[in-house]
Amino acid sequence: MSNVPTYTLNDGTTLPAVGFGTYPLRGEEGIQAITSALSNGYRLLDTAVNYENEAEVGEALRRSGLARDEVQVASKIPGRHHAYDEAIASTKESLHRLGLDHLDLHLIHWPNPSRDLYVEAWQALIEVQKQGLVRSIGVSNFTEAHLRRIIAETGVTPVVNQIELHPLFPQAEMRAVHAELGIQTEAWSPMGKRQGQYDAEPVKAAAARLGVTPGQVILRWHVQLGSIPIPKSATPSRQVENLSLFDFELTEAEVSAISALGRPDGRLFDGDPDTHEEL
Repeated sequence: MSNVPTYTLNDGTTLPAVGFGTYPLRGEEGIQAITSALSNGYRLLDTAVNYENEAEVGEALRRSGLARDEVQVASKIPGRHHAYDEAIASTKESLHRLGLDHLDLHLIHWPNPSRDLYVEAWQALIEVQKQGLVRSIGVSNFTEAHLRRIIAETGVTPVVNQIELHPLFPQAEMRAVHAELGIQTEAWSPMGKRQGQYDAEPVKAAAARLGVTPGQVILRWHVQLGSIPIPKSATPSRQVENLSLFDFELTEAEVSAISALGRPDGRLFDGDPDTHEEL
């Protein structure tokens, strides 16, 4: 689907406005789901060491018949690999599992501040980028303080910060920080999973007005916020639907009404980056 626009990142590379989340797609069924996503037009695949499916992502890419440079593959360094040498080794191990010679985007999965090694991990990402193993480098689940620290200590700004972002947790403050620092927002669990607001009045009303599904409304809300959503679906028809977001538009009032669904306790789980540990 060539009508998916792209964002230009602060290092001059681009990312599609919608990506494909691969967690928890594993095994042959997972490979088929990811291959289907590529067939249906996705050009950004989001995986991680901790998803335990990098091999499946690489196999799906090979089966797709698409040229390597047509698809962007992103992975993430887990907390147990934050020490400098371990982060470099982790990157090489990810490439081995994927069967690729480079990653298009590599992220630190969580800051794990109690271990206080995320600056080392960031320095390692800067190094693997210099080595050509990784094209672009970013982070995930970083707070403003974490972002400002790695920038201050290395002079290198992440291209993206992938954060929890959905109608119950719209992250206005973090999006403003990203805008100030020149960091692209990416959204994990963009629909809100089990807390998905498909029946919320602002979502239903916009869907009815536009003749689209509530899920499409929520994903279009992300697009209009300037956030790259990373939805996951193993269902081919839903994959197509989740990418068909660029021939309709929400009004400013509709965007605001969906954002107003946000709650202080809107996180899906106890995923506060200042305290959450993901090793």
